Amino acid sequence: MTEQLLLALKTVFVIVLYLFVWRVIRLSVRDLRGPQESMVLGAAEAERAGLGRAAPAAASADPRLVVLSSPIYPPGTLVRLRRDVRFGRDPDNEVVLDGDEYVSGHHARVVVRDGARYVEDLGSTNGTHVAGHALVAEHRLRVGDEVRVGETELRYEE
Repeated sequence: MTEQLLLALKTVFVIVLYLFVWRVIRLSVRDLRGPQESMVLGAAEAERAGLGRAAPAAASADPRLVVLSSPIYPPGTLVRLRRDVRFGRDPDNEVVLDGDEYVSGHHARVVVRDGARYVEDLGSTNGTHVAGHALVAEHRLRVGDEVRVGETELRYEE
């Protein structure tokens, strides 16, 4: 009886071990795949792309949010707004703010509609703010608007 129990435990252990190794390999392969075009550019990448603060904004430059301060991203980091962008702590967001304790899983989003960008809160606990005021409805972004999501502050530019 004890030999059968030990055999069953060994079998379960081997199965769990194989599942663990399979998961590690699967995650590693996913991380090694070629990078997709990111909506978030670091400050150095922004300078190379001609979108940094030192470079004048070209008429054809994409609308973007520039990080002013954040516990996650360095100042000057750009968030491109070519299409809808969602901010939050969960990894399925386009802009992941997983180190900001004041950000909800799906906190806010910027929606592109008729060539304009609108920011809206997604029912977050701490709210989304534009120019220091909490959003109660969607807000059309205008050049210079400062948006706060958790402890991350961004400025809208075109």
